[in-house]
Amino acid sequence: MAQYQLSAFADEASRMLSEQLEAMKNNGIALIEMRGVDGKSVADLTDDEAKEAKRKLDDAGAALSSLGSPYGKYPIEQPFEAHLDAFKRGLEITKILGANRIRMFSFFMPREGDSKPADWRGKVIDQLGQMLDLADDAGIRLCHENEKGIYGDIDDRCVDLMEVYGDRMGCIFDPANFIQCGVKPIEAFPKLEKYITYMHIKDALLENGAVVPAGMGDGNVKDILDRLAARADNMTLTLEPHLTVFDGLKALQDEKLNHKFSYPDRLTAFNAAVSALKDILNDLGFIEGGKGTWTR
Repeated sequence: MAQYQLSAFADEASRMLSEQLEAMKNNGIALIEMRGVDGKSVADLTDDEAKEAKRKLDDAGAALSSLGSPYGKYPIEQPFEAHLDAFKRGLEITKILGANRIRMFSFFMPREGDSKPADWRGKVIDQLGQMLDLADDAGIRLCHENEKGIYGDIDDRCVDLMEVYGDRMGCIFDPANFIQCGVKPIEAFPKLEKYITYMHIKDALLENGAVVPAGMGDGNVKDILDRLAARADNMTLTLEPHLTVFDGLKALQDEKLNHKFSYPDRLTAFNAAVSALKDILNDLGFIEGGKGTWTR
């Protein structure tokens, strides 16, 4: 039996956590990849704020699928100590929130000069290794996302990282991010299939990188979910819509996106993204159950 469980970056529905939880409830989603809480990055929460967020999650019958952190979204050429200290704090926040996974990245490559990602591979491996050592000690699994501009932004370098670290580091497969790097997700999928820990559901157009609802772009989201179902044992699908510009978008990614689909407000865009994914799952023969589970 194949089973997917829906999660979401619910800060795309609202800046306020209470409204995020309401949007999740109305869409039958019980998991959140927490990134923004009441207009504040989850990485910047105090202990008291994290405890209050956990209380609200518990009261709503919700839980974290992962901490949607910014760790590793950091220039590889800059000193690492301060970022590593911030990461240590992130491990503490993750424990307070009751999560056991952190979404992270493999460092931005220099934009100036003639250097190539291969020139920085050794430093990337070393710094990720330091983060993994700390995460292992804390009992938290780091999961790498293929973000544009980092070392692991294309499929072959993602495979490189997975081969270096094995099961110590999870793999998040984001179709839209691959498209924005000129990689066709349907070609990247067989290279990374055995490593995929969970997916970000985000689609885009190859012609200009514009983000669109799942199934309406060139991400082959439906085909990938159908093929992934062969090993989908309660695998998480995290919706990351990016369908309309919202406060803080520029802090999340530095490229200017061309939005083919536009919506009057954040909640409408969020609802549209959920509906698009559910349409795909229905077409694939999955049946919706309680708390965002889909089985076939």
